[in-house]
Amino acid sequence: MTDEKNKNNPLHGVKLQDILEYLVENFGFKELGNRINIKCFLVDPSINSSLKFLRKTPWARAKVEELYLKTRAKEK
Repeated sequence: MTDEKNKNNPLHGVKLQDILEYLVENFGFKELGNRINIKCFLVDPSINSSLKFLRKTPWARAKVEELYLKTRAKEK
């Protein structure tokens, strides 16, 4: 049942850390902060502090996942 539910989810099996590292590699923290106004990207940013915030903040995580999906779609 879980497999059926997740087969159409493009984020299934993708870790939040991998998403964040991909975005930082492609945009850098400064540009990420410009695209998504989140303090953890603008003030003393790091992967670990950003992960902590994103794991506790569903709206911010959703924005990061959305940017990831849009960026990956442009690559295809």
